[in-house]
Amino acid sequence: MPIVTVQMLEGRSDAQKEALIADLHDAVVRHLGVADQAVTIVLQESEAANWAVGGKSIRQLRGG
Repeated sequence: MPIVTVQMLEGRSDAQKEALIADLHDAVVRHLGVADQAVTIVLQESEAANWAVGGKSIRQLRGG
């Protein structure tokens, strides 16, 4: 049972997330040859203040 986890910053629309889920699902089924119901996809969203690059939060880097 493949489990795909996507970590990303918050702020995407529900439509964007649904499209991503559909595309990821289709790719896993096609490339791994598993059944539709075998694929689990988890989206983990973080606030910009909780994600950092180069010692600074994304919120800081964006000027917020």
